Amino acid sequence: MATRTPDETAPGYEQARDELIEVVRRLEAGGTTLEESLALWERGEELAKVCRRWLDGARARLDAALASAEEGSGEVVADQD
Repeated sequence: MATRTPDETAPGYEQARDELIEVVRRLEAGGTTLEESLALWERGEELAKVCRRWLDGARARLDAALASAEEGSGEVVADQD
């Protein structure tokens, strides 16, 4: 069973990342009106936030798994951030 973010309506990480790449490509290519560029920028900001939430969630899960593994082994490992 796949783990989802708290916002179940948000796209998955890969979907958001791929759409963000397309938004950036379109902005870099130019040829859009100011209004279109602003709309693309706003969409890109939304997609970047979705990606950040997914990555933050993944980091929290990894940290929790590492902490659980450390508790089980009795070893203390320094945080490497």
